[in-house]
Amino acid sequence: MSAETKLKTKSHKSERGQSLVELAISLPIILLLMIGTIDFGLAIYAYLTVRDAAQEGALYGSINPGNYAEIENRTRSINPQEEAGIYFKPVPLTDKEKVKITITVSGKKCEGITNGAVNNISVNVKYRYPLIVPFANLLMGARTIPLEVTATNVIIQPAC
Repeated sequence: MSAETKLKTKSHKSERGQSLVELAISLPIILLLMIGTIDFGLAIYAYLTVRDAAQEGALYGSINPGNYAEIENRTRSINPQEEAGIYFKPVPLTDKEKVKITITVSGKKCEGITNGAVNNISVNVKYRYPLIVPFANLLMGARTIPLEVTATNVIIQPAC
């Protein structure tokens, strides 16, 4: 057997199991990155849901600014499909403890402009999105991401 063949055989024996060790070290990191990416995508989807809810409430409020109960109802009940259909809701809008809604109307009834500003309605929706990534609180300092959106529309004034 030549010296070169002995060297090749010896180096292969010393590297046995190297791939398994590399996989064992890198797999948890790869999985955490993958789960983090999915979690980040779901957080963006939750933000879009909160934004759409605020816009829906502000839209209804621009037509009927005095009906606070219906504005909140419209904000909480956005649903692109029927309840029986398959639809993933990342934000429990109907849960009043988890989702806070604040409605603010500026201006006076039957006045298009008050103090030089157009009368408007603002709907603010707050939600804390819970992260699913383990140990995320070590990186972010919290287990939730605060999502807050305010949608403002001009009040369409009825003829008084």
